[in-house]
Amino acid sequence: MNDAPALKIVDLVKTYDKGTQALKGVSLEIPQGEFFALLGPNGAGKSTLIGIASNLVVKTSGTVEVCGVSIDVDAPKAKGFIGIVPQEFNFDIFAKVIDIVTNQAGYYGIPYGEAKEYAEEVLKELGLWEKRNEKAQALSGGMKRRLMIARALVHKPKVLLLDEPTAGVDVELRRGMWEFLKKLNESGTTILLTTHYLEEAEHLCRQVAIINGGNIIEQGSVKSLLGKLNVTTLLLDTVEPVTADSIEGIGFKAEYKDENTIQVMLDKGETVNHVLDALSKKHITVANVRNSGSRLEEVFINLISK
Repeated sequence: MNDAPALKIVDLVKTYDKGTQALKGVSLEIPQGEFFALLGPNGAGKSTLIGIASNLVVKTSGTVEVCGVSIDVDAPKAKGFIGIVPQEFNFDIFAKVIDIVTNQAGYYGIPYGEAKEYAEEVLKELGLWEKRNEKAQALSGGMKRRLMIARALVHKPKVLLLDEPTAGVDVELRRGMWEFLKKLNESGTTILLTTHYLEEAEHLCRQVAIINGGNIIEQGSVKSLLGKLNVTTLLLDTVEPVTADSIEGIGFKAEYKDENTIQVMLDKGETVNHVLDALSKKHITVANVRNSGSRLEEVFINLISK
């Protein structure tokens, strides 16, 4: 494998026929083996970028290379490096699960026997093997999502593009898919993920870019982005019942949530231990400390609201 980036995008512009500019000169470089999140509100340009990278959308200008191969110079080769899971289900709902996966391999010139063997492997990994002879229309929404991933992997791509892959999937199935994707990434597959579940990006990804209005407005490691938080919001579960009056004057921004829950907002430099000490002086014991939500979500909201 060469050391070219898995995906290299330079000055990418996309203007649609009616004049809407979805991408306004986006540049992005994702190293091979990375687990990368592309985050942004609806209409920010995420799906357009993924569509161009996978040769499903025609760009207006700029360059895109996949594993060192330009989509302008050798589109078939570049496309062969990519597996894509779009937002919308786009398989034949009347076809059998096993046929949807194995037939996809034919587009890449993979012999049927080899394709069937790998289809079995990936369907088992994704918990779909027992459904292999059922028609796709009989699957639940979560299973259809997993079928989309299985189909995208049948030609063993180096780069997997996931556009909202867990939308509509319940929590238990979503976490199962997380574990599968982590294993896939650890085996060397580069993954670019768009998601509305910010805790998903925080849990899975090492690098993040935030896009808004067709521009990349922030990029870096998850750790560095979280470091930009000026305030951290925590929920504290207490042993003793509390009231709004009992937590007054503890020296921190605290809010009564219910008789056993306090919300605390910590500024930079303030720690949980400082809060615990202050509550202990008021004879309040904390049984559990948890984040009020995704910390990455707080960064995201702060950035796109500027």
